[in-house]
Amino acid sequence: MPIALKQPTPSIVTAPTTSPWMHLVWFGAAGLFVSILAMTYGLDLSPGFF
Repeated sequence: MPIALKQPTPSIVTAPTTSPWMHLVWFGAAGLFVSILAMTYGLDLSPGFF
């Protein structure tokens, strides 16, 4: 059978849908991560600090 006539498998056809809430969660997590990075900028984390 030619490749163009093969039916795709169901796992490819039914891609999972992402809810808008998950987008907000990911953007919030990214914002939190960047905020933590900005707050710790210049902080001495050498072994002597601990």
